[in-house]
Amino acid sequence: MATIEQLIDSYKQDRESVYNTWFVNNEERLKAFRSIRRGVLQVVDDIKHRTFPNDFKGSSLEFVLTCITEQKQVFEGAAHPFYWKPKLRIPDIYEDQENKKSFGQFLEACLNTSNEETLLKEIIHLDERDIKGLGPSAANILYFLHPTVIPPFNTAILKGFNLLFNEKKQLGSWRDYLSIRETILAANKKYKSLLSNDLGALCGLLFEVGIGNVSATDEAALNGEERKRIERQLQKRHAEVHSEQQEDDLHTEMQYHLLKIGTSLGYDAIVASNDRSRSYQGNNFRFMSLEQLPSFHIEPDTFNTVKLIDVLWLEKGLSKIVSAFEIEKSTSIYSGILRLSDLSFCLPEDQRTLFLVIPDSRQKDVVLQLKRPAIRSNQLAINYILFSDLRKHCDALCKLGENYNIMRKISKTVE
Repeated sequence: MATIEQLIDSYKQDRESVYNTWFVNNEERLKAFRSIRRGVLQVVDDIKHRTFPNDFKGSSLEFVLTCITEQKQVFEGAAHPFYWKPKLRIPDIYEDQENKKSFGQFLEACLNTSNEETLLKEIIHLDERDIKGLGPSAANILYFLHPTVIPPFNTAILKGFNLLFNEKKQLGSWRDYLSIRETILAANKKYKSLLSNDLGALCGLLFEVGIGNVSATDEAALNGEERKRIERQLQKRHAEVHSEQQEDDLHTEMQYHLLKIGTSLGYDAIVASNDRSRSYQGNNFRFMSLEQLPSFHIEPDTFNTVKLIDVLWLEKGLSKIVSAFEIEKSTSIYSGILRLSDLSFCLPEDQRTLFLVIPDSRQKDVVLQLKRPAIRSNQLAINYILFSDLRKHCDALCKLGENYNIMRKISKTVE
């Protein structure tokens, strides 16, 4: 049995582990925290105003869970426990108004505190309500609100936990979860100098152990079938990491085109605060972008979200946004819509020129999402631009465009 220190070292050295591809080298992860928080606020608001539907599909909760499941395979399946199963009447937060209200109050209380004891009391209080089908699956939501005290959880993480700590725990209730949480917190306190205060680092290790990417057992003891399974798993992960790198390269290319067009049109352009060190074909973004986003008269949390928008165009020398662009990968579209939504609430209606820039293959999915009631009800007008059109027409837009309205020539709308 390898020591935990050895496993952590192996986990961190593996360039394809979730530690390196999700936890420390993934801008989307940082963006997700604010997007998911904004989404949870919307869930609470919908429940308060009785506009939350009697089904998971189409709800603001579905939006939140999809943002979570976009966060690598660590959160794969996080949405399943919230699917409305009418024959089983679970989870009973859709048709039972009191249960729905209790769930909304729970989320709001967790949003409005940073105190660990208060969080635990809210969890226990929710558990005492005994809402059918609503168990510790909600921990994955809470992790994105309080990552240093609430660990994420799923079947693979549980399997890794049992292997690493020689336990036989089952995850069927909040009581089980809280017991497991105590062990995770104690381990993280002991090894956080090797990992992080954020429990996602340690839970990522548990996930890797659980699916066999990091072996907690003597490799000599593995049988042939187990070795083949692990090899297949590693090959699958390698393909996924390679695909993600290609998507990152495309993302950077699209940012470059938007910076080039924006500056050619006479605007100040700026990329997301965590992307300014990037470059495309020798063009460093620090030389094409403002050094920092000018201050706006908006709430600090919203400002922190806005500065992560992929590309903004501003009137020259003024703190006035004229266009905002979110560039989405093939695996994600939800978080970008949420960031544009946050920005839209800070702008006069006639200044809301918002664009999603998307892979051609995701056009149908984007249309479906932009037709969602949650988007329609906010009168959020978002146009979308295909990668291929932005690449093809970049030079012409730079040469022929007079202002931001030229982007409407290559964008598409959802009727």
